[in-house]
This record gives sequence, structure tokens and C-alpha cells, in this order.
Amino acid sequence: MRVSDVLSSKGSAEVHTISPRATVRELLDVLAEHNIGALVVSDDGTTMLGIVSERDIVRKLRDVERAREATVESIMTTDVQRCRPEDPFGSLMATMTEHRVRHVPVIDDDDRLVGVLSIGDAVKHRMEQLEFERDQLSSYVSGG
Repeated sequence: MRVSDVLSSKGSAEVHTISPRATVRELLDVLAEHNIGALVVSDDGTTMLGIVSERDIVRKLRDVERAREATVESIMTTDVQRCRPEDPFGSLMATMTEHRVRHVPVIDDDDRLVGVLSIGDAVKHRMEQLEFERDQLSSYVSGG
């Protein structure tokens, strides 16, 4: 099982991005509009500059006056855990666990952004795997 399998099972290949010059007010609007927990920071929609998440908002804006006017660039994470489509699914889960991240951008060999996988995507995919295995074992045991 590869990261590309999880990406294709999501149903939507759309990757939401935001400019580093956008304000936190704009960031909050986009997160709420799409009901997501993080956005990739990009100038062109394909080159990743960083990622900004709900955690960044909470941790980095706690004591900032006029926090909604701050820029995304001032709170984004630039040391981003990432993966490639050909990476094993298990390594994605290990990265999320080891680095305690909830969103991992998927970058192709040309360093272009091709997707973002959330912890929810990973858990859903793993649950589907387990259900399939359970059904196969049940079928085998029952002789069907």
C-alpha cells in the first residue's frame, strides 16, 4: 500500500493553499469555508513554502495584539514533514506519529505539491484495510 493509494481513495485531488501574505483573518475564513485544519502555504499553488495549521494559530498567536491582521508567513511552519506518492503507507503513519503532525503534504519528484493527507485520511484508510481483511478472514473461515 502506497501514499498514492490513499490519495486516490480520498475522492478529491484538490489541494487548498494560501499565500504567505494573506492575513490570519483570511486564513480563518478559508479553513472554515472548507472545513479543514491546515493549508499549504504557496505563492503559485504547486510549490510549497510551508504549512499553517490550527495548532500554529493557537500556539503562535496567543499573545499577539491584533492577531487577525498578522500574516500567514509570520506563523507558518517551514520545517514541514512531507512524503512522496511512492512512499509506503506505513511510513506516512510513522511520520505522523513520530513528529506529532496531523497533515502531511505529498510532493512529487519535481517538488510539486500533489496532495495533502490528514490524520483523518490515514485513519479512514487503515479502517477500510482492516474491514477488508476481516471480511476476507470471515469468508475464509465460513468456507465462502
